[in-house]
Amino acid sequence: MKTPPATPEVDRAEDSGVPPERSRSVLREIVSGDALAGVLAVLLAVFVGSVMIAATDETVRETAGYLTARPSDFLTALWDAVSGAYSAMFRGAIFNYNLADPAQQWRPLTETLKFAGPLILGGLGVGLAFRAALFNIGGRGQMLIAGGAAGYVGFQLDLPTIVHLPLAIVVGMVAGALWGGIAGLLKARTGAHEVIVTIMLNYVAYYLLFWALTKDWLLKTPGSVNPKSPPMKETATLPRVLGEQFNLHLGFVLALVAVGVVWWLLNRSTLGYRIRAVGENPHAARASGINVGRTYTVVMMVAGSLLGLAGVNQVLGTVSSGVSLDLDASIGFDAITVALLGRSRPLGILAAGLLFGAFKAGGFTMQASENISVDLVLVVQSLIVLFLAAPPLVRAIFRLPAQEAK
Repeated sequence: MKTPPATPEVDRAEDSGVPPERSRSVLREIVSGDALAGVLAVLLAVFVGSVMIAATDETVRETAGYLTARPSDFLTALWDAVSGAYSAMFRGAIFNYNLADPAQQWRPLTETLKFAGPLILGGLGVGLAFRAALFNIGGRGQMLIAGGAAGYVGFQLDLPTIVHLPLAIVVGMVAGALWGGIAGLLKARTGAHEVIVTIMLNYVAYYLLFWALTKDWLLKTPGSVNPKSPPMKETATLPRVLGEQFNLHLGFVLALVAVGVVWWLLNRSTLGYRIRAVGENPHAARASGINVGRTYTVVMMVAGSLLGLAGVNQVLGTVSSGVSLDLDASIGFDAITVALLGRSRPLGILAAGLLFGAFKAGGFTMQASENISVDLVLVVQSLIVLFLAAPPLVRAIFRLPAQEAK
């Protein structure tokens, strides 16, 4: 019996040492994987956002009135509206090619990194809890408590920088860990649902911080009627990493270190194995000898410390003037989106945090130069969450194969 002639594709696969079946399997794994669905969800949200930009543009609406007579006017206005909006976002988030000074041209990128730092830290806190099948939506409360504790150390104590700054950071992380650990402990001891507990703890943290900001001996600025603390002392301020002309400070470096630590924790440590085992099946984990309740408590404490570090970033950052009730800046809830988009993987959360940092930095330029509401950026972010929550919809739109069961 004759052997059929080899096709060029088979020849190439054989020359590369990769079996054709394996090549097709890898390709199918990529196409049906979570990462591609996440990227397509972002692209789909940007497309819907483009439609909304065009629909709210006055010139586009005006030219649409005589679309059949002069379609070129409508298409030109459509292109100008959409391209102008996203080019403005690029100039505000990555590189401003309209400026001559190289330092000022790259300043938008440093602003993106500055905004991304606390988003990455918050995303790591939420994503780590996700890996243990816990829904930590108490990021706001953990940030408020940690920010208040770090702020108290930051302006009340007189210490040298080498002691003052690390102490403020550690105190903030410990406060966030203890606040997050409350939800984990209640989950472990009583079975209380972490969603309910963390929502309630958000309110408790908010009003506890409000009370502290009304007391002169705690956080209140003496003689002030506003609930705000004095500014941080210079010895407790996160230093700028690229000089005084940029706002990027050490907080982003801490976020990168946290990504590495969480990656090692999940993939190389015994605790990471227990976290993943409990997240996959707590009953099987308990049967194999893992203390599920203790794991819940430890996970929520580590998650709280990461979100606490995000709160520390906000308070001790070079652009912060003190502790206030809005120090979380919605990061506690945005972190949920970052964790979802990053699929609760440290490197994915890093990429998602950078993307949302670019949205925040570029949104202001969109509003200033193109007169587009910054709320539209929030709409795009919300659409990303919507499409991430419905992966079958994304796969159906782009005709992707169904995800294979693992």
